[in-house]
Amino acid sequence: MPSNLTKALQPLAMLSAAALLTAGAVVAEPQARAVPPGFTMERTGGEHDFAYFEGGWTTVQRRLRAGTTDTWDTFPATLCASPYLDGRATIDELYMPTLSRAGLTLRTFDRERNQWSVYWVNSATGRLDPIPVVGGFEGRRGEFYASDTVAGRSVKVRYLWTIADDNHARWEQAFSYDDQTWVTNWTADFTRADPASVCENGKPRRR
Repeated sequence: MPSNLTKALQPLAMLSAAALLTAGAVVAEPQARAVPPGFTMERTGGEHDFAYFEGGWTTVQRRLRAGTTDTWDTFPATLCASPYLDGRATIDELYMPTLSRAGLTLRTFDRERNQWSVYWVNSATGRLDPIPVVGGFEGRRGEFYASDTVAGRSVKVRYLWTIADDNHARWEQAFSYDDQTWVTNWTADFTRADPASVCENGKPRRR
């Protein structure tokens, strides 16, 4: 009798072992979520990354027209930037005279994470975007990323800063809806200006 019982239980034991091995294989080989090239929420920087931008700037803005892939609107703007908290926070205002609009950028540096958070406020709504892009500079290149939602769609966001020399810099914004490719939809080329001529009390002059 015991030998017959043993024989009867053998298939169950083999089945259980196979199930455990299969479960182990599933746990050991999780599928990584796809992200667009370079995307990371762990990029760090230095607390004086944005010291370069203090002062006044003139800029040429290019924004991809909504619903198109190659039609751009180009317009001028003035930016005035000021540091706070010994440079660990910065505020700048971008004034776009031909659009009769302005925007404000707030940046804060997390000293524990060594990471910048960048928030945007649009004058049209007056609301602070609650989801910042985060990151920092390495040399003359800054990268900042976020996972956000635009018009109900999940999107990855990237800001790129490139410092060309002491007086010129470039900013680019790109979105990725497919987690595979970046589509640049806004660029800005900056040229340093005399703050006395373009700024007033730390804000762009209205003319």
